[in-house]
Amino acid sequence: MLGIKKLDRYMLRNFLGLFFLTFAICCFILLMQLLWMRINDIVGKGVGIGVLMEFLFYAVLSVVPMALPLAILLASLMTFGNLGEKFELTAMKSAGISLFRIMQPLTIFIALLSVGAFFFSNNVLPKSQVKFWSLVFSLRQKSPELDIPVGEFYSGVHGYNIYVRSKNNSTGLLRDLMIYDYSSGFQNASVTVADSGRIHTTDDHKFLRLTLFNGESFENLSTQQQRANHVGKNVPYRRETFTRKSVLIAFDTEFTRFDESLMEDQHVSKDLQSLLYSMDSVSVLAAERSRSQSNNLISGYYLGRDHPAILYEDQDTVFKALNPDSLYAAMGADRQARAEQYALEQAKKYKEQIHYNAVLLDDQQRYVRKHAIELHRKFTLAFACLIFFFIGAPLGAIIRKGGLGAPIVISVVLFIIYYIIDNSGYKMAREALWPVWQGMWLSSLVLLPIGIFLTYKAANDSALFNPEVWLREAEKIRDKIKSRFNKSTPQS
Repeated sequence: MLGIKKLDRYMLRNFLGLFFLTFAICCFILLMQLLWMRINDIVGKGVGIGVLMEFLFYAVLSVVPMALPLAILLASLMTFGNLGEKFELTAMKSAGISLFRIMQPLTIFIALLSVGAFFFSNNVLPKSQVKFWSLVFSLRQKSPELDIPVGEFYSGVHGYNIYVRSKNNSTGLLRDLMIYDYSSGFQNASVTVADSGRIHTTDDHKFLRLTLFNGESFENLSTQQQRANHVGKNVPYRRETFTRKSVLIAFDTEFTRFDESLMEDQHVSKDLQSLLYSMDSVSVLAAERSRSQSNNLISGYYLGRDHPAILYEDQDTVFKALNPDSLYAAMGADRQARAEQYALEQAKKYKEQIHYNAVLLDDQQRYVRKHAIELHRKFTLAFACLIFFFIGAPLGAIIRKGGLGAPIVISVVLFIIYYIIDNSGYKMAREALWPVWQGMWLSSLVLLPIGIFLTYKAANDSALFNPEVWLREAEKIRDKIKSRFNKSTPQS
């Protein structure tokens, strides 16, 4: 019994060290990818280090659902690959310990980790997503830090293009300025040129103050209507010469946080209970609206029921069977043309009504689908951890390659396959091409048989990836084909 406990401790010690290392590496790689995607929202905004650290913290929490399964796959591959490469796995099996018993402590740990992953995605991830996206929206709305380049037009100030030929970094003096002001529209743009000037923000960080020296400004004086009346004529403009001129431009450089309460109804901000409640309530509203629209179309528009006098013979409402073809043939050419025009207008009206109803329903149905996708995602994350362990552990025992070479290549290939399948299923579910549960569980249903197959092969010491075994099998097949061919060939 003591030996078994030592075996469990040995397996956990080997696995946990690799797991934490690979998890940190995966989080770092995915974090770099996320930062690259959000680089335009961060760079040049002049925010403090505290905001950046907060952004990085919530970004790390956002990549955990992708980093955790990949880390489990890579760590299990490396652990069992090292054991197989050092023949420790062979020694354990020769001592009568099965592969399932060797995997038992790690299986229990991964099971507990999967439960923790579910609680993380249900309790921690929604709150972190609210914080993360609130920061993203806040950074997007913040004006960029003023850093005017030399020799090119700067468009960081909304409604203005500023060109500077040279500048003195020590004194802040800008030389040969050209400012295009199109804040009132391109048709009403004004141009200002100056020999030199300075630009700085006001004390309340709400405006830019431009102090210009020795320059001129040109501005059109006619409105759009006046320009239309002066076609082919000279358009009046104003020219101003100045030795010193100050201009205020609205430019808010303060960092204003996005209101987090606006994210409360988003699917990424809800736990399991909130998702179920929102889905039920919106599904009831969608079903009620669908029934109302159907009844309205049937009672008001179906087969001309908005004109009941056409369908009845007299006031006693005796139904009269009408033959549309014979009625149309009995009309004159003018009445036929008017009937065709009326039918076309009615068809267009009904089509627009149906399209409008579909748009109203699609908003609610899309709302429900997004919530259902998020609900299933909380379970697929936990299940993916188990699947990747039962792929990585037996695969490492079969290939018997440790280190960072072959395990990383195999892990990346398997994870790319998983990501492609999972993303395809997500898009199918989002666009309502498949039921939500089918799209979200597609990757798990594809990889689960692979995990079962690899575990079975590893438990039976199958040389699945041994090229010599495959060559021997190919030679056997070739010999069988050759012998059958010789038997079927008549002897001369």
